[in-house]
Amino acid sequence: MTDPTIQAAADTLWEHWSGVRRLAQLPETVRPVSRADGYAIQARLEARTAHPLFGWKIAATSQAGQTHLGVDGPLAGRLLQERAYASGQEVPFGTNHMKVVEAEFAFRMGRDLPPRATPYTVAEVMDAVATLHPAIEVPDSRFDEFSKVGVAQLIADNACAHYFTLGPAAQETWRSLDLVAHPVVGTIAGGLQREGRGANVLGDPRVALTWLANELSGLGIALRRGEVVTTGTCVVPLPVKARDHVRADFGVLGSVELTFGA
Repeated sequence: MTDPTIQAAADTLWEHWSGVRRLAQLPETVRPVSRADGYAIQARLEARTAHPLFGWKIAATSQAGQTHLGVDGPLAGRLLQERAYASGQEVPFGTNHMKVVEAEFAFRMGRDLPPRATPYTVAEVMDAVATLHPAIEVPDSRFDEFSKVGVAQLIADNACAHYFTLGPAAQETWRSLDLVAHPVVGTIAGGLQREGRGANVLGDPRVALTWLANELSGLGIALRRGEVVTTGTCVVPLPVKARDHVRADFGVLGSVELTFGA
């Protein structure tokens, strides 16, 4: 793709995101056809915010999630500062199209992981982590039928990033826990409850974080100190509606909650 077509695609997606509108797919003249094209379009999002990047999300870290989106592997997306909330805050519901929430393990980085030729190991990535947090992601898509537009357009669409709620940091003892087997319970107040495990996130949330570090490295992007990475849902996404109160309980790791506005 040329610079003008990348910018035109990014402008179209941003206009639909900020204007709370959806489209069938990007016009053929500016439609990405590769993951690299998708990431080039997504990168233009950072010019739309005056704030430092809050962090990153990973979509499709489970087989069910990949089937839901119509992709064959994980996707990375950017978390924008103005769309990130602290636990307990009200989150806009608006015209959310996906209408689900996801309970996720999130990591805040303690030092930079710059791009390099050799892949990062799990041990190297975890050594660069400062804190672990319970989190809730509220995904959405700017596409009417997001499962049919393909991986390149989904990446351009910021991997379905929308809103994000970060819980307080867990105690440092989290490093000695088996995150693969660790249970997580997501609950809609007065309604549905679902339980999952860390194993649902690429087999291990730490493996998912390492995937993200290496995905960015391959794109020439550093994973930076202070950025938060949310690693994908460990429970089957919970359907939500306006005014719902959502809580994700990570046991000894703490909990996180949000309430949707009207």
